[in-house]
Amino acid sequence: MNKTIFITGTSSGLGKASARYFAEQGWNVAATMRSPEKETELLKYPNIKIFRLDVTNLAEVQQATQDAIDAFGKIDVVINNAGMGVYGALELAKEEDIDRQFAVNTRGPINVIRAFLPHFRSMGGGMFINVSSFMGITTAAPLGSLYNMSKFALEGFTEGLYYELKPLNIELRLIEQGGTTDTNFTDNVTWNLNPDITAYDELTRKLQHLFETADASMKDDRMVIVQVLSDLANRRSNKFRTVIGNTGNHLMALRNAVPIEAYLEQMSQQF
Repeated sequence: MNKTIFITGTSSGLGKASARYFAEQGWNVAATMRSPEKETELLKYPNIKIFRLDVTNLAEVQQATQDAIDAFGKIDVVINNAGMGVYGALELAKEEDIDRQFAVNTRGPINVIRAFLPHFRSMGGGMFINVSSFMGITTAAPLGSLYNMSKFALEGFTEGLYYELKPLNIELRLIEQGGTTDTNFTDNVTWNLNPDITAYDELTRKLQHLFETADASMKDDRMVIVQVLSDLANRRSNKFRTVIGNTGNHLMALRNAVPIEAYLEQMSQQF
């Protein structure tokens, strides 16, 4: 019987690439997205079924979880991939953007995991793979306090949850990835801006320019990330935390090599 994987955020980017790859490798795929009526490409795969899911909507989470289990009989692996970024000075952030940043990136995976725990317990095991960012473990980016908050929280949540699920044979994995060569850092990003407050304008311009002009050396091949997900799902790798790409690994090495004060100063000088 083919294994089945449940992936959130499959309308584009890493989520869609992962859904295609797993389907081509013979997995059944429960592909979820907020607007399934707009999807056409994934419908071409006979072993992919699409389900409506906004990870911040508890009713939709419960419905999509049950519908996927009913459709395939069982789910073996869940990838929490859905995410978004809010960047800019905290003072300029809208209340709804603050709440949505946490709701999508942190509470969303919590909602999905809680919905699947009864199923995994009944099966005697399963695996959750949470898609984080190198900015959740290696470095907080300038003007990224809210995004960093959401990913740091996801890292701590996943590590803490490991202990209570390990005795149930339910595995947890984290990947820390960055931007990819076939997308822009600015995809799915909201910027905090206010024309009446100019104190943060220079720093904002510098960071936006970096995001928009980042060359290939700062980005990762999307299929490298997909392959890491595949290695974890197929248990070819048992790493709890996998940092992907040159940028993340370089920053982690730098962060571990010097005191935090020196690291913060070095990062500040870049801007």
